[in-house]
Amino acid sequence: MNLKNKIVSATAGLLFGVGSLIAQTANTGEMVVTPGTQFSTVGDFNNTNTASFINDGEAFIYAHFNNEGVVDFTSTEQGYTRFQGNAVQQLSGESISYFYDILFDNTSSMTASFELSSEISVANEANFNEGIVKNDDFGGLIIFEDDADHTGVFDESHVDGVVKKNGDDSFIYPIGDAQLFRHAAISAPDDITDTFTAKYYFENPIGNIVDGETPTSSVAGVITLIDMAEFWTVTNDAGSSDVLLTLSWDESTTTPLAIAADPQTAIHIVRWDEAQQLWVDEGGLVDAANKTVSTPLQLDHYGIFTLGRVNEKIILPGDVVIYNGVTTNGDGINDYFFIDGIQNLANNNVQVFNRWGVKVFETNNYDSAGNVFAGFSEGRLTVAGDNKLPTGTYYYILSYDFSGNGPTERIKKASYLYLTAE
Repeated sequence: MNLKNKIVSATAGLLFGVGSLIAQTANTGEMVVTPGTQFSTVGDFNNTNTASFINDGEAFIYAHFNNEGVVDFTSTEQGYTRFQGNAVQQLSGESISYFYDILFDNTSSMTASFELSSEISVANEANFNEGIVKNDDFGGLIIFEDDADHTGVFDESHVDGVVKKNGDDSFIYPIGDAQLFRHAAISAPDDITDTFTAKYYFENPIGNIVDGETPTSSVAGVITLIDMAEFWTVTNDAGSSDVLLTLSWDESTTTPLAIAADPQTAIHIVRWDEAQQLWVDEGGLVDAANKTVSTPLQLDHYGIFTLGRVNEKIILPGDVVIYNGVTTNGDGINDYFFIDGIQNLANNNVQVFNRWGVKVFETNNYDSAGNVFAGFSEGRLTVAGDNKLPTGTYYYILSYDFSGNGPTERIKKASYLYLTAE
């Protein structure tokens, strides 16, 4: 079958063989590209809401692609769909399109060779040969299924927008913004039903999430500097697994020189904590050769992340960070004695004393199930008939077991915290 320069209305049972070429297609029935055969359309392809398009062979799409019906492949076959245009290609439609292998190869635009307003699913591999797939302004989504991966990503070919990953394998997100590829990666989740979504923004996070704040007013503890040029969003959309997160930096294009400066071991991942209204340290294992930094422990919160620098001298073993300010005014900010990372370490114990050495609080397994010091005494000191403690300086003793890469040792830290009761 060799259909050239015609508008084709496909009917049920229409099969395409080697060399099938059409100018424009409105499919209203069933189209099947059988294994070992090819189908090409130099004009727009419209798969209507009554139609199905099954690609078990090789399909070449040279113009716009719209799917309102079924686009899929047979589970035992390995269809290959090639989007190769000479002008910007719109990938649209109300129905999700399922592809086995997919190629993006279009150099017509520096910002968006592919305008994705629909959802497309990749079962095996996406080859980002040339051209940016942009869904950021168009509302689309690209989904990588379990075991799916990608090749070829670089500054001129990636996804500018949201990417979703389903399944229990580790994954590098092929994401970027403003013609710059800046990936994030996750470790393997526990379950095949887990879903994580990521997006990169070459924008200042301040103003996007905490309008009117300054970098220094929204950080605490060991963090000394925040990357104000870029951020990532990573969300856990389905499942109960937690993952390690890896972010990348590139001081030649996006990352401020002050963030990437030596010593690079001070580069950490920081997360915007909505409840605390501040940036918190998620830790950092730095791979300077590949310009990446990873969290040392699995995340237990998701949302907005960027890079930061920390004062390495005040991080305790196990990446424990102590925030020594507590305000009990109920505004949701610093409402309790926050010890970042302590809940992940064994046999932890926290004691709090007033200035006269009277113990006002002690607990094991700190920061589990609301088990925190929030400015109330559990000792014999009471104020005004209740157990709310007055404003002032208090002292804490923190101890926990830490093994690291060697024998277990008992870590002990004693210092002060300042409580504001107003």
